[in-house]
Amino acid sequence: MKRLTPQEKKRLSYQRDRRNWYGENDKSSRKNIPRNRALKHRAARHRVAQELTVVRGGLDEDRLERRLNRRPAVLWRKYRDAPLGEVVEWQLNRRVERSNAAPEQAEARARRIRQRRR
Repeated sequence: MKRLTPQEKKRLSYQRDRRNWYGENDKSSRKNIPRNRALKHRAARHRVAQELTVVRGGLDEDRLERRLNRRPAVLWRKYRDAPLGEVVEWQLNRRVERSNAAPEQAEARARRIRQRRR
């Protein structure tokens, strides 16, 4: 196996390393992701149960349609963490937008990161 130079290690790090992009603590994702999936599935089961009550004769169709159309389905999707290079570039752009960094300096850093990601 070929020994990597520090520059190659950094390039691979920007490509392969991931950062949490949920906007919450990465440790809490361990519990929140299964919880959100369970809530989504529970809502789907509840909607099916409501539709079955019409078939069994418990509700009339008009009331059921109004009830189902009243609330949108629970929307939640799991998505993977972002590559480190993209996160660092996004942070630099955000600093410029918030006037916390000089635009020229941030652009130079972002350009170096883009070059390293190739």
